[in-house]
Amino acid sequence: MGAHVVPESDHLAPFADIPDPRRAQGRRHPLPAALGIAAGAVLCGGRGYKAIAAWAADLSQQARARFRCRYRNGRYEVPSRTRFRDLLISIPPDDLDRALQGWNAQMGVADEGLALDGKTMRNAIDEAGQQTHILGAVGHQSRACHTQQSRHLARRRRR
Repeated sequence: MGAHVVPESDHLAPFADIPDPRRAQGRRHPLPAALGIAAGAVLCGGRGYKAIAAWAADLSQQARARFRCRYRNGRYEVPSRTRFRDLLISIPPDDLDRALQGWNAQMGVADEGLALDGKTMRNAIDEAGQQTHILGAVGHQSRACHTQQSRHLARRRRR
């Protein structure tokens, strides 16, 4: 087993209070990790289970460690689309809402506002014809980069 990274602040604590609806043998991924990843994906513009799973699959091993993902065979694993779907439809909405409000209160302590900036990279096109788009969120008071995400966008053809 490799070293597990412990985050500076416990960004998953609000999700730990949600009762896990899964049976004991069906708990491959920690509930706070899966919910934290889903929240991060939605905050970065993900809509739907497929987008959440794609965002999770794009996470680096270091990011997966920070989310405290399942560690197996020397790598951190993220839940699949089906796992996200099954989990998210089984969580009572009020429990999830309370957790998200707690997470928002915890993360927003240092900053009254966030600055969002995005750019579509010119001439950064991969083999599939996808352009790279970069989005970042920086806290006004703390000057901390809360998130930075690179996404691929379908290239538009000129007529």
